[in-house]
Amino acid sequence: QVQLVESGGGSVQPGGSLTLSCAVSGAIFSLTDMGWYRQAPGKQRELVAAVPAGRTANYDDSVKGRFAISRDNASSTVSLQMNSLKFEDTAVYYCNARPLYLSTGSYWGQGTQVTVSS
Repeated sequence: QVQLVESGGGSVQPGGSLTLSCAVSGAIFSLTDMGWYRQAPGKQRELVAAVPAGRTANYDDSVKGRFAISRDNASSTVSLQMNSLKFEDTAVYYCNARPLYLSTGSYWGQGTQVTVSS
């Protein structure tokens, strides 16, 4: 069974930085597309950044130049480095895994809160 465990959320002032991590178990990580989503209160869940298996990362326009997603196939982890955080980055962030070799769709982490406030 594929499981995702996130860590690294918290509170930070505008302009600050946070790093989120997601550890994946039960999957062939190198054959799994990975992404980070976020959901702010009253809004739909949206894709922030993705790093598909064997391909380059892509980002939502709102975070380009500020966030960086990376994956480590050796440790089955994906990270999201968030810099120059803004109030509007406040949300619950979710890690998502989509094993390309399975037909069961994608899997989600439990979510981690990121709050940007002064």
